[in-house]
Amino acid sequence: MIEKLVIQKTLRVPTNPAAPGDGTPVARQLDAALLDVGFSASRALLEHVGALAPAPAMDLATTVVSAVRELVGDHVQHNAYFIGFPHDVPDTIEFWTDRLRAAVLTGGGTATDAELRDAAVAGGVNLLDLPAYGTYQHTYAELLAAHDTLVTAAGDRVTLLRLGDPVEVEAERLYLALAGSATPHGEADLEILGELAVACADGTQPAEIPVRENRAVLNGIRLVLGRPLVGVDTTTDVLRLACQVSGGDVSLAAPTRFRALRRPERRMLLAALDEVVAANPDKLGDVARYAERWKRLGERLHPHEYAQWPHAQEVFRVARGERRVRNLAGRAEAAIRAGAVGPAASVLSAAPGLLLRSADRLLRLASAAERATVVEAVTGALGSASGRVLLALREHVDNRLTPAPARMYASRSRTAWVGPDERPPLPAGLVAELSSLLDAEIGARLPEPSRPLVVDPEVLDVALPLSGKASEGGFAVMPRGSRAPVSGELLRFFTYWRQTGRRTDHDLSLLLLDEDFHSAGQVSWTNYRHDGVVHSGDVTEAKNGATEFIDVPLTVRGHYLVPQVNVYAGESFEEVAESMFGYQTRARDQRGMPFDARTVRARSHLRGQGRVALPMVFARSGRGWQAVWLHLYLRGQPSFNRVEGNTFTTSDRVRALVQRRYLTVSYLVDRWRERAEVTTWNGRLPDEPVTFVGIEAPEGLPDGSETFTLDRLGELIPG
Repeated sequence: MIEKLVIQKTLRVPTNPAAPGDGTPVARQLDAALLDVGFSASRALLEHVGALAPAPAMDLATTVVSAVRELVGDHVQHNAYFIGFPHDVPDTIEFWTDRLRAAVLTGGGTATDAELRDAAVAGGVNLLDLPAYGTYQHTYAELLAAHDTLVTAAGDRVTLLRLGDPVEVEAERLYLALAGSATPHGEADLEILGELAVACADGTQPAEIPVRENRAVLNGIRLVLGRPLVGVDTTTDVLRLACQVSGGDVSLAAPTRFRALRRPERRMLLAALDEVVAANPDKLGDVARYAERWKRLGERLHPHEYAQWPHAQEVFRVARGERRVRNLAGRAEAAIRAGAVGPAASVLSAAPGLLLRSADRLLRLASAAERATVVEAVTGALGSASGRVLLALREHVDNRLTPAPARMYASRSRTAWVGPDERPPLPAGLVAELSSLLDAEIGARLPEPSRPLVVDPEVLDVALPLSGKASEGGFAVMPRGSRAPVSGELLRFFTYWRQTGRRTDHDLSLLLLDEDFHSAGQVSWTNYRHDGVVHSGDVTEAKNGATEFIDVPLTVRGHYLVPQVNVYAGESFEEVAESMFGYQTRARDQRGMPFDARTVRARSHLRGQGRVALPMVFARSGRGWQAVWLHLYLRGQPSFNRVEGNTFTTSDRVRALVQRRYLTVSYLVDRWRERAEVTTWNGRLPDEPVTFVGIEAPEGLPDGSETFTLDRLGELIPG
């Protein structure tokens, strides 16, 4: 439902045009139901529900509650293996010994405790063969009965839901924001964009679609519906589109098996291809990079049957190697290999974005005489490159004064490789010069504030969302490198998964690192307890869904807490029907169920291409504990992943990410301070309309105010 998408993405509830009546009792029920899951309805929303007839009021209330429960992960039953968790969790070896004893007694045999313990420690027993190991021995209802009611605490989360405009208006607003975004989206937002593109195909379209993957999603819908394509200006745009309609990877990171295309679809694709090449034959230079995919696509398009589009046929000649066209990057690479770095920079000046992404390499390779030429080329490219590229380069040079302790490469699929940083640092004077040039260009592109700018200090440590591919969908999810304060006395991690077909075992574990990123202990299915940290028990299949928890007192020894989710056996994160990770915070005396939506601070999907997920790390600082988002996946082994085996690679990645300097919202605010008055939010409502930037917007801002919260921070990225 579009209404549900709008609510989950914007925390705004579309108005319902249903018949008026007395829905006041429903409004009261809605208010109570929302508070039970950590949300509250604004006064305007409650008044709107209360003014509807009872039946449509109930329909709207049901949609709202269902949407927010899904958002925080409360739409499923989170059972724990040990019914008394976090209390009454046995010692690991004692538990295994108990399961061995049950197996022996079932077989009619006898064994002493020492013999059973020796068998467990020796490793000659398959735990999965032991009676009741890894499967729930109680129902969810029995778990409910075993736990006291959660005691409400002042620190419990309460997230505000606001009343929006009619669903058509809200859907169009969200569609235009997603389609016209200056930064790439992750899988979750691309899926939302696709659904909205169907609903908005005949409505207003964005004036510009800067991100080519967004164009592919939109054009995929338009191709199927027979609407004219928009924004196709390279051969690769056509290839992305073909991948999109075939259910493949529009980022082109992985090959796509193209589906059979209908004749009208083939005509639209070939006509678009012909128009691109006819307008600029140099665009053929991009074909060789994806030659094999073009060959496979040619088998579906049959370009030889369409003589009216000869320029499109040239694409497939290049792909087959019958014609050679050197592209811009190839010419620049040839110049670099010949030792002509200055001329290479001049060649790349025709593609400002590519030049800026190559700036570090060019500056390192350039001689002292050529460096000025490279800097001049970079300076000339600043005005033509996208704001996202400028910000990415600004963040990059900020990390190039000294060698990094480890250099990490994170792919678009959020997998990562870590190795030594063997690059020589850039000279401090050069870094200062580039930083100053970039600051001036970025600051000049920021929109002139038409209202006073009010900034919540809690948003200052949120990393700028330069790419949605560096994060997951979910609730209160922040871009990689973002930091958020952690309150409370207890931290509780949870992971939930539900298998699609075969038996699937995902394991939640916790790695503790000291201040030097050395191992300080672990908690997992092999070690239920460590320094007050408690595991909820190992669940080894999830036909109807399964949850594992880890409870962490924030007095624990250790400087970094690294939760991991390991695919021990069965389906990967991409294959399971559903998987998620999140964390809760509690006071020690709150009691309650292992999972309570009111204490959930963040919940993210787990849909990456690895066997070990590293969603985030928790770091102790002078200001207390902070959550630092990672959004990484390790390849790992195809099965039998354990936290003990990931210690070295995990600590390397954590060090590389935690010690990296990210551009945050604070950076943009500093640029604004040079041009306008910026006020720090202190909890008092202003008297006039303002532009508010924060994690969440407060209720009661004056009419005419504009808010930029987590879901809209990408709109602050200048074009």
